[in-house]
Amino acid sequence: MKIKKAEILATAVRENQYPEIGPPEIAFAGKSNVGKSSLINTLVNRKNLARTSGQPGKTQTLNFYNVNDEFRFVDLPGYGYAKVSMKERERWGTMIENYLVNRQTLIEVLQLIDIRHPPGEHDIMMHNWIRSFGYKGLVIATKADKISKGKWMKHMAIIKRDLGIQDNNLIIPFSASKKINKDKVWETLESIIPVE
Repeated sequence: MKIKKAEILATAVRENQYPEIGPPEIAFAGKSNVGKSSLINTLVNRKNLARTSGQPGKTQTLNFYNVNDEFRFVDLPGYGYAKVSMKERERWGTMIENYLVNRQTLIEVLQLIDIRHPPGEHDIMMHNWIRSFGYKGLVIATKADKISKGKWMKHMAIIKRDLGIQDNNLIIPFSASKKINKDKVWETLESIIPVE
């Protein structure tokens, strides 16, 4: 995918703040600090389009990005971050749910899971939820550079087992810092996005 244009369109909390209905949207869901913003930056060849932070819970809004005027990426707030209040977590949950349930132009949700750790309770709930809405249940196993390549299969098998995934092709090991499998993620996205 040749990236000619990548820009932030909107940061939203409520539906009336979403950008107007337009091109198809792909959302990125995952725990706080799993690497959603880093994945978006890597895919569009930009360092700071999506703000990254070493501090979990940084993304507290839905962030909409226009790519090539052909489709949009939507960075969802991280889930399962313990250091925010229960009320705040419920607010984020409602924000994410409203978007996933009501946005007509949403065509796929990619879930990010840190390859080093088995999926947690929130990951499993989110995965089941994504699947219940008819999405494929694609998983990007981030931070793949943090373990040796020889251990990838073992860690991916744990993710596959815990999430009840049948198809190996639905899990892609990825590293933003080393650009591992950037092309593979794009291939997967291009098979989903109806671009000319």
